[in-house]
Amino acid sequence: MIQEKYTEWLKCATEDADLIEELKSIEGKEEEINDRFYRELAFGTAGLRGVIGAGTNRMNIYIVRKATQGIANYIKKHCENGSLAISYDSRIKSDVFARETARVCAANGIKVYIYKELMPVPCLSYAVRYYHTSMGVMITASHNPAKYNGYKAYGPDGCQITDETADEVLANIDALDEFTDIQLMDFEEGVQKGLIEYIGDDCIESFYQDVLKCSLNSDVVASSGFKIVYSPLNGAGNKPVREILKRIGIKEEDLTVVPEQEYPDGNFPTCPYPNPEIRQALELGLQLCIKTGSDLMLATDPDCDRVGIAVKTGDDYKLLTGNEVGALMLYYIASQRKALGKMPKNPICIKTIVTTDLTNRIAEEYGVEVREILTGFKYIGEQIGLLEAAGEVDRYILGFEESYGYLAGPHVRDKDAVCGSMMICEMAAFYATQGKSLVDVLNELYAKYGYYLCTQQSFAFEGESGMNEMNEIMAKLQASPLQELDGEKVVLFKDYKAQVVINNVTGEKSSTGLPKSSVLSYTLENGNKFIIRPSGTEPKIKFYFFVLDKDEASARAAEKVLAENCTKLLK
Repeated sequence: MIQEKYTEWLKCATEDADLIEELKSIEGKEEEINDRFYRELAFGTAGLRGVIGAGTNRMNIYIVRKATQGIANYIKKHCENGSLAISYDSRIKSDVFARETARVCAANGIKVYIYKELMPVPCLSYAVRYYHTSMGVMITASHNPAKYNGYKAYGPDGCQITDETADEVLANIDALDEFTDIQLMDFEEGVQKGLIEYIGDDCIESFYQDVLKCSLNSDVVASSGFKIVYSPLNGAGNKPVREILKRIGIKEEDLTVVPEQEYPDGNFPTCPYPNPEIRQALELGLQLCIKTGSDLMLATDPDCDRVGIAVKTGDDYKLLTGNEVGALMLYYIASQRKALGKMPKNPICIKTIVTTDLTNRIAEEYGVEVREILTGFKYIGEQIGLLEAAGEVDRYILGFEESYGYLAGPHVRDKDAVCGSMMICEMAAFYATQGKSLVDVLNELYAKYGYYLCTQQSFAFEGESGMNEMNEIMAKLQASPLQELDGEKVVLFKDYKAQVVINNVTGEKSSTGLPKSSVLSYTLENGNKFIIRPSGTEPKIKFYFFVLDKDEASARAAEKVLAENCTKLLK
C-alpha cells in the first residue's frame, strides 16, 4: 500500500520541482518512503502541521489542496454565499500554500479575502470577523523549526475550529483523492472574477484602532525615553508591531530592530528554533541591547501570536517567562483600571489550566473572576464569545497562557503579539517613570504572595514508533491513577479525558466542568502540582511543574526534585 502510494506520487506530483526531486532521491529507500507515506498528516482543531516535503505525511501543495477541498465542502454544506479569509507568515512556501488555498476555494465558488503580504495570526482572526467570513486559514507552523509548515483553520467567530468542525472536515478530507478530487482555479482568474479579493487597508487600520483601545497609559510612553530592541525573528511581526509601538509614542530613535532578524526569511538563519521562549532566539537582540543600553527586548515568533521579553537588570538582561509576563500584565491592567476608574463591573481574567496560580492571588485582590480553561487559546476565544453573546464582553480584561500568548482586548479570538507587545512596552514605560523595572515589580509581587515557580519539560517521540509509545504512556497513566510520588501522596487528581476530579483525602468525585482532553493533573500533599499532556501540535509529552515557596532558591530546589521524580513516569 505504501509503495503503491509512493508510485502514484511519482507519477502525479509533477507541479512542484522540489517534490519531484525529493521523490526521485528516495527511490528504493524503504524507510524514507515509509516515513513520508505511512500516514496522512492528522487534521484536527489545530489544523495541519508537518515537515515540508513530498508525501502524505508532509506539508506540500497537494496536502494543502486536499485539506482546503475538505474545508470548501464543509462551507458549501453549511453556509450560503460562503467565504474564507487567508493569511500567512514567512515560512518556506507559506505564500505558495496561501495561494493554493485561495485557488481551491475560488474554484468551489467560495469568496476569498487574502492579505497582500504576510500578516500575523491576530490579523487573520480579525479579518474573519471584519468580513464575516465562514472560516479562515492561517499558513504557519508557529515557532517550530524551519523545516515545518502548517495550516490553521478558524471558524466564523475568529477562533480556531471546534472538535466537531474538525471531525467533519477530516471526514471530508478522508473521502478525497489528492490528485483527482480537487477543484482548482487559476489565482489571477479568481481575482478577475471577483472570487479572490485582497484585504484592504480599511481592515488593517480597524485592527490597529481596536488594539489601541487596550492602552491605558500611552501618554507616559512618549515622555519616558524608554529604549527598546525588537526582533520579529524573520517573521510576520515586523511591520504591525513597529506600527503599533510608533502609535503609542515610541520614538524611532528609541526602537532598534535586530537587523539580521528584521526581514522575512523562512530559513531562520540566525535561530534554528525561532521561539521567543528560549534564550538562543533572543541572543542577537540581547547583544544589541548591551550595545544600545536598551531597557527592554521584545521578540515575536514567526506568526506573531507570541511575544517573549528580556528586561534590563543592572548590567545584564533577565528573560521573563510567559507566566511572569502574564501575571505582570494582569497586575498592571487591574491596578490601573481601578486607579483610572475604568474597571468594569465583575471583571474577568481567563487563563489555561497550565498557567500560574499567581494569577488567582492578584485577581483576588482586585475582585477579578478567574476562569480556567483547557490548554489552547481557542478556549479563551470561546469564553470571550460567550461573554459577547450575553452582552457582557466589557467584563473581559485579559486572557493569557503560559506559552507567551496574551490578549488584552476582545478584538480577536486568538493570542495577539501585536497587542501584547504594546501592553508590555506601555507597562514597562509606566513603571520606569516610577524608577522601577518589570523585574522590580515582579519581585514585589513575589514578596507579597510567595514565589510561584512554574516550569515545563518536553519529551519528544519521533516517528510512528514514537507516536505509539507516547499514546501507550498516556493510556497507562490514565488507566492506573498515581497515588503517590516519591513518598508524597497525591491529594487531588484530575483526569480531563474522563472529566473527573478525585479528592483522595475525602474520596469525593466531581466533574472537571471542561471538555474532554488528554490531560492529567496531580496535586501533592506538600502543595506542589504537576500536569502531564501530549502536545496538540508536536510529537511530545509535556510536563508542567508548579511550586510555591518562600523564595526562588527554595522553589527551584523543590522543583528539581519534583521534575526528577516525574521523569521516571515515562519509563
